[in-house]
Amino acid sequence: MRIEIGIALLAICSGAGCLEPDDEGPAATEALAADAIDAVATTGAPLPGIPAAVFDEAREAFDDDETIDDGLGPLFNATGCGRCHTQGGIGGAGVQINRHFGRFVDGKFDPLAGEGGDTRSLFSLGTFRHGATTCTVAVETEPADATIHNVGRLTPALFGLGLIDAMPDSFFDALAAAQPSEIRGTVKRQGILMPNPADPSQAMGTPRVARFGWKDALTNLAEFSAAAYNGELGISTQSCINGSPFLIFSGEGAPNGVPVAPGCDDLAPPPPPGVPAGVDEAVGSCDGGKTELAEDVQHFLDFMTFLGPPTRDFSDPISIARGAPIFVRAGCAGCHVATTFVTPNPSPNGVPGGFRFQPFSDFLVHDMGSLGDLIGNPGDSVAVTRQMRTAPLWGIRFRTLLLHDGRATTIDAAIRAHDGQAARAAAAYRRLRSSDQRNLVQFVRSL
Repeated sequence: MRIEIGIALLAICSGAGCLEPDDEGPAATEALAADAIDAVATTGAPLPGIPAAVFDEAREAFDDDETIDDGLGPLFNATGCGRCHTQGGIGGAGVQINRHFGRFVDGKFDPLAGEGGDTRSLFSLGTFRHGATTCTVAVETEPADATIHNVGRLTPALFGLGLIDAMPDSFFDALAAAQPSEIRGTVKRQGILMPNPADPSQAMGTPRVARFGWKDALTNLAEFSAAAYNGELGISTQSCINGSPFLIFSGEGAPNGVPVAPGCDDLAPPPPPGVPAGVDEAVGSCDGGKTELAEDVQHFLDFMTFLGPPTRDFSDPISIARGAPIFVRAGCAGCHVATTFVTPNPSPNGVPGGFRFQPFSDFLVHDMGSLGDLIGNPGDSVAVTRQMRTAPLWGIRFRTLLLHDGRATTIDAAIRAHDGQAARAAAAYRRLRSSDQRNLVQFVRSL
């Protein structure tokens, strides 16, 4: 489905005395989507051409609740992906906030790995019986020697991420190169942990532009799926990559770094022969050059890959048309770029080729000053821990909490909180007349 937005808005606006997009140059015109963009019928629908059976099976698995018999635990943040990703439909953002901590030693970030790492899981299995053994799994607490306290990470939306996954590295390099030096984002490249079997160009360890997570910690949706299954639900997995066992996400949680007693991680059945004890979901033998992801990891990958972008809301067309050039003039489009992305044709991961979309993000990390969360990888400097990925704005109207930690409940408050490389844009917004601020906000809500 293809929609023509800009022409209709300008027709409505032409007699209302509003700003013309051309007043702010090409960026404002593109922000109004005067060029056609592709769309799905409703928010939460699959991308065009995706077989319904494939998407429905993946969505059902994504929405399932896991139990201790499936391998849930010993630590977890939710019982299923669908419990958190709810706003606007299955796969949307959520109100759940994960908690992180850490400290700096000689100016370098220390995640306190010996005390559980920088993530504090919200729940544990508590006390349960495993045969003749009574198991008790403690709830994690923040270590007393942490100096970075209770940092929040909000559940992000997953809409349209398969389209982002399909974009080549060179596209993100070009976005960074086009930005003025004072706001230029950093393109994060790192070795692929888990290659996507659908994309033959991916291999373990091959550098790729990281584009997922609040800090651009993940290079593709295969990693995202396995990491979330392990980190959020506590379910460990074994997959096969080119005939070799893949075990990076096969570990079980240890409350504050203290392993649970043997057999007290969960009640999942024993894994197949040759797979390490305690792995909850496994492919088994990788003989014959097998490449196969653990079943639910593949389901989650399919769901995120084929989930379409959110639809736009044009219920306030005059304010939207007035707000688009103000969005550009204030500097918001410097990082929340109005660029139209176009997937390669053919695409590398099964999404439609030549699909045009606007997520309103550069997917780069920027120094956010006081808005940075000060959480990072071991050895990161303070400056690096202030970096945050530009959050996509599409579908923002469905969200009730904003920014990485949910501190803002309105778009206005979220803009005002911007700092660091976004400080100039936030200051420009504060200087606007209240009517212009409202129009800018209405434009953002429409995305």
